[in-house]
Amino acid sequence: MKKISLGLLGVLLAFGAQAKLNIVVTTPDLAAIAKEVGGDKVEITTLARSTEDPHFVDAKPSFIVKLNKADALVEGGAELEIGWLPPLLAGARNDKIQSGQPGRILCNEGVSMLEVPSQLTRAEGDIHPLGNPHYVIDPVNAKVIAAHLADAFAKLDSSGVEAYRDNARKFTAALDAKLAEWTAKLAPFKGAKVVSYHKSWPYFAERFGLEMDIFLEPKPGIPPSPAHLASVIAKMKEEKARVIIVDPYLNRKTAETVARSTDATVVDVAQMPGGVKGTDSYIALEDYLVNSLAKALQQK
Repeated sequence: MKKISLGLLGVLLAFGAQAKLNIVVTTPDLAAIAKEVGGDKVEITTLARSTEDPHFVDAKPSFIVKLNKADALVEGGAELEIGWLPPLLAGARNDKIQSGQPGRILCNEGVSMLEVPSQLTRAEGDIHPLGNPHYVIDPVNAKVIAAHLADAFAKLDSSGVEAYRDNARKFTAALDAKLAEWTAKLAPFKGAKVVSYHKSWPYFAERFGLEMDIFLEPKPGIPPSPAHLASVIAKMKEEKARVIIVDPYLNRKTAETVARSTDATVVDVAQMPGGVKGTDSYIALEDYLVNSLAKALQQK
């Protein structure tokens, strides 16, 4: 009898483990929100690393196995992953996560996209036809994503409808409270000039009233030349831009060179939780960004 009970317990435990939705997420920022919404009812696997350029992820063969076993794939939906995700999907041969299926979750649905090009030309560098794909860093967009994920997970797991929606509501409430704090902290610097390496911060800049229209790259995805950097230095001096932000996968030495010529401060930033130390959640990352920028702008 004892053996039967233990065996039954094992079966029940195994069933409980299998009941979790197996979610594969392309990038750590979306994974952080998916964890908030899914809670203990989902198992999250993230493909890109926090310090990796999401445009150019190292597409490992093991990713194909992960995608093959997934109940759902959560991706940006604005072609951020266009350079590496399609071959993995083709190799995965998983009908659940093909385009148009409930298991294919595009997080840009409901998001107001910025910088949607009126025409497509490679002369403008690495552009995205659906708009700038770096929208997750805006906390208001994070709320949109959370609500969308709650609905998407509920379609895949009807038993968790209330849990997913309750988790999304709690995350949204936490974001609302922090958003008021973040907005107040950056309010004194409204209109301040901040230089970025890559054109990946328009959503953050618009949300918090910063101006980010000077870039170390001459065009998205094109490495800076000495002539371009000279023009950046001149423009920074003219417009009194004294803060440069650099993501972990970009060339910090280039930013430091420009900073020495302009008396600027280089601030290490990331759009992915974990990209800088102590930012293992979405809110922790936004806290770091707001506090670091406020401190740098205050000093200048």
